[in-house]
Amino acid sequence: MTQEGAPDTTPVFSIEKIYVKDISLELPNAPQIFLERDTPQVEVQLSNSSEPVDAGIFQVAVSVTVTAKVGDKTMFLVEVAQAGIFRLENIPATDMPYVLGVTCPGILFPYAREAVSDLVTRAGFPPVVLNPVNFEALFQQRLQEAQAQAAPASPVTQ
Repeated sequence: MTQEGAPDTTPVFSIEKIYVKDISLELPNAPQIFLERDTPQVEVQLSNSSEPVDAGIFQVAVSVTVTAKVGDKTMFLVEVAQAGIFRLENIPATDMPYVLGVTCPGILFPYAREAVSDLVTRAGFPPVVLNPVNFEALFQQRLQEAQAQAAPASPVTQ
């Protein structure tokens, strides 16, 4: 309970909006590519970003690029940027990077996964089902890389 006149310091985390920010499908070698019978090599690239929109409001985006190739011919290229607007208030500053880099992307990824699968299927190919992503492990990896880069170089002995 807050005293009358005292500001409410209860942490707030809410999803205001989830939407597709950008989406692209390319079939550079259609229709000939549909005659290929070899199994394609599929490459997946993933990134996430966040930016403040207003006081306590943040946009977080998960970007996925899926490229399928047979030899040197591209079957398809799918790019999806799935975004969300999140209200984050009274969350400790030390916790914000985790919330923006792990919690929010974890909410958005299933939507991006569905969009990729749907686009690939609509293009005439079997669906691509992306594996789940451990955003916490990616976050920890980025933290370790940032700490390694920030660490002063050890003195060289001669």
